[in-house]
Amino acid sequence: MEQNEMSEFEVKVAKVNKLNEMGEKAYKAKYNKTHEIHDLENYELGTHVSIAGRMIFKRTFGKLIFARLYAIGDNHEVDFSKASRTSVQISLSMNIVGEDRLKFFKEFCDIGDFIGAEGELVRTQTGELTVQVEKFELLSKALRGLPEKFHGLTDTESRYRQRYLDIISNESSRNVFIARSRAVSFVRRFLEDNGFIEVETPVLQTAVSGASAKPFFTHHNALDLDCNLRIATETWLKMAAAGGFDKVFELGKDFRNEGMDPTHLQEFTQVEWYASYWDFEDNIKFFKKFIKALMMYTIGTTKITVAGNEIDFGKEDWERIDYIARLKEIFGFDFMDITDYKELKDKIVSKGVLSASELDGYNSLRAIIDYAYKKLIRKNIVGPTILYNYPAFLKPLARRNDNDARITDVFQIVVNGAEILNAYSELVDPIEQRKALMAQLKDKEMGDDETMDVDEDFLLAMEHGMPPMSGLGFGIDRFIMMIFDLPNLRDTILFPMTKPIEKDKEDKDED
Repeated sequence: MEQNEMSEFEVKVAKVNKLNEMGEKAYKAKYNKTHEIHDLENYELGTHVSIAGRMIFKRTFGKLIFARLYAIGDNHEVDFSKASRTSVQISLSMNIVGEDRLKFFKEFCDIGDFIGAEGELVRTQTGELTVQVEKFELLSKALRGLPEKFHGLTDTESRYRQRYLDIISNESSRNVFIARSRAVSFVRRFLEDNGFIEVETPVLQTAVSGASAKPFFTHHNALDLDCNLRIATETWLKMAAAGGFDKVFELGKDFRNEGMDPTHLQEFTQVEWYASYWDFEDNIKFFKKFIKALMMYTIGTTKITVAGNEIDFGKEDWERIDYIARLKEIFGFDFMDITDYKELKDKIVSKGVLSASELDGYNSLRAIIDYAYKKLIRKNIVGPTILYNYPAFLKPLARRNDNDARITDVFQIVVNGAEILNAYSELVDPIEQRKALMAQLKDKEMGDDETMDVDEDFLLAMEHGMPPMSGLGFGIDRFIMMIFDLPNLRDTILFPMTKPIEKDKEDKDED
């Protein structure tokens, strides 16, 4: 087969084979860098540097070659108000590297390859910072090219599946994941600086607990036991508090086997923290301090624009909405006295608030009220807005209000129609907790598959005694989605779930 009939992949494989025949390894074990590309601006011209990165541009002018090496490099601060340096120009002159090495670079070093380059920092006549190469090495040969003309991937699924290419070609994507890394690091540091200790809780569990959601199930072969992936860390962290960890948190993955839409993912990252002897008002104050500090560290401001709306987390007074009072106002009747879900449905429909078809399939008080709230209240909130006073049947793990046991001491914060956290004064009364979980069991029997199980291990811990406490769950994915005004949660995930590549289709695309 002639070279012009060979695919790009085959041509590059042939180059690897040729390199092997020459005794030149196409995949080196290491390279000694002395400087990072992002930091080169801080060094004087004439400084001798050794850098490494992926070649993203190459142009030959006879005895002179210009190329660009790309690398994000080590952990570094990014000023999101301006473009950060992730590439630098290198120049190779026959007068410096010699004829044989220049020929080698022309023939064997292609766009996409990883190159190590050593030389002096100079500026070209156009003012471009450049490494004038004295020595170079081909470090790793790429067998497939970068996206066409380096304009990036345009197909959304390809961007998610081949995120490594998206990061190279798309600065905005790159900044999202740098910011995410900084945010996660800061969350841990901030909580530890405020007296919290991080623990690890099981991902594989034997009871669905900690939130109202549909779980993933699996089977533990060694124990011959059906298990579920955790939907929240709540019950375990509260058991840790019972053991004496007064301020405890965990930052990790939770899993909910629900529908996928732009604001929901089946696998997501959140931090949950619990503080003994706090109530939910203490948590509101702490969260305000936390979110301001987090935003300043992550993006340098407390003001963001989401869907065209400017939102300021730095202001002192946030809007507060009484959940029950607002729903009563919308419904035109007091739904708190209704105990039969069919009666509630009929009354909502008769008032013309929602249609019967909209409520079809919602077969519990919890499901109906939650749907009505999301449809009629949440989607209209710009925020940041604190919602509080939730019906007890919505929050079985939350503390009942001292003045009305039908109400829980709960708050959520909503921004641009999305909940970014859930927080309670925690229920620590084991008798009331058992009643609440038994009520959830009845809802499950009626077809509500997002209810919790009666978790006897958790109830046993509660019966041994738990301190008063307040807990909070904060979604990292939604936070990043919010501060960058992204259209889809998958844009915040480095490698989101995608359907597997069909090999036949991949081969056809390659042809």
